[in-house]
Amino acid sequence: MDSLVITGGRPLKGRIRISGAKNAALPLMCAALLSEEPLRLANVPDLADIQTMSRLLMALGVTVNKEKVASAHTLTVNAKTLDEVVAPYELVRKMRASILVLGPLLARCGVGKISLPGGCAIGNRPINLHLTGFEAMGAKITLEEGYVEAKAPRGGLKGAEIKFPSVSVGATENLIMAASLAKGRTVLKNAAREPEIADLAVCLNAMGANITGAGSAEVTIEGVASLGGANHPVMPDRIETGSYAIAALITGGTLTLEGARADLLGDVLPAFEKTGGTIEEVEGGLLVHNGQGRPKPLTITTQPFPGFATDMQAQFMALLALGRGISEITETIFENRYMHVPELRRMGADIEVVGSKATIRGVDHLIGAPVMATDLRASMCLVLAALAAEGETTLSRVYHLDRGYEHLETKLGQVGAAIERVVAKG
Repeated sequence: MDSLVITGGRPLKGRIRISGAKNAALPLMCAALLSEEPLRLANVPDLADIQTMSRLLMALGVTVNKEKVASAHTLTVNAKTLDEVVAPYELVRKMRASILVLGPLLARCGVGKISLPGGCAIGNRPINLHLTGFEAMGAKITLEEGYVEAKAPRGGLKGAEIKFPSVSVGATENLIMAASLAKGRTVLKNAAREPEIADLAVCLNAMGANITGAGSAEVTIEGVASLGGANHPVMPDRIETGSYAIAALITGGTLTLEGARADLLGDVLPAFEKTGGTIEEVEGGLLVHNGQGRPKPLTITTQPFPGFATDMQAQFMALLALGRGISEITETIFENRYMHVPELRRMGADIEVVGSKATIRGVDHLIGAPVMATDLRASMCLVLAALAAEGETTLSRVYHLDRGYEHLETKLGQVGAAIERVVAKG
């Protein structure tokens, strides 16, 4: 497995282009299954998860063509012909977002079958909200030998009023896509409000769907008979934006994040400012710098958007490990998302975890050490800690990073980081 070798202590200065959002691009790629006409997606990040989704769609008979336009990639996804409605285990096991093919397959073909999905090992993330939503629209669900099969009733899915017992981004996306081709009106209550959902609705409406309220807690979808093609730019990645903003703060540097948008950050934005960092909106992006040295302590509780994003929890923990006091983080979204803590302790961090709460007592420096990545955001947490640490850190199992951060070492190297990928032999 590849590893990263990072020598810390260098303030980062310069410009980093923020890539398209992985968590927006993946459902957008699945949305192409709803139409016989091509969907052209601009600003698609070059990531392992995008490649996995491309292979999954191609296994269903979809053609996926990639071209580089300027500094970003464009994908044309054409589902004119679907040869298969079964999403196989060998692809689905690699990525949680694979479940998002089920709603479009069910709506367009009347049937879909998918292996139970995989992804990061950050806790139990059941798909029951997806399935109960499909059942409310008339589908019959069966589970056999690790596969979920959904079958629409004769005449297709029917609109329904569905209230989620808890907020789910994936279930909201899946049901919006399925409802776009259902007969009648579907109303989703207690829907997730993430910006990626609004981005998906913009694309679907450009394809001919009739969706209102996306990005709020109540989404209304008036089903249509068919959808066409569209051209759609993928929104900038808010988690990548936040991660590189932390990189500027933790190293005492100054970065311009090209293409970044403050309105996508939710409660993460005031959290930056409370630590003493400065984020300014400038033409074409955000300017981030640290004018106050070690960060001020924070109390954070992760919440669905617009609350503090769980995907930024680990990165903030790296920053607060160098804070000027005691910080507390409470994780409410995933029950197993503190796996980076033992690795930060190896670097000298003083962190105690009791249940869902982590108490971070700031230290005046971290020390480089061999550490191991356990999931995507934990990996970035360790990269950030290494950038600020004294000496050299070797981070192993960086394939997690390749799932969610486009050309990480190149971007960081261009702004002054001493970072090198060591490619595994054989």
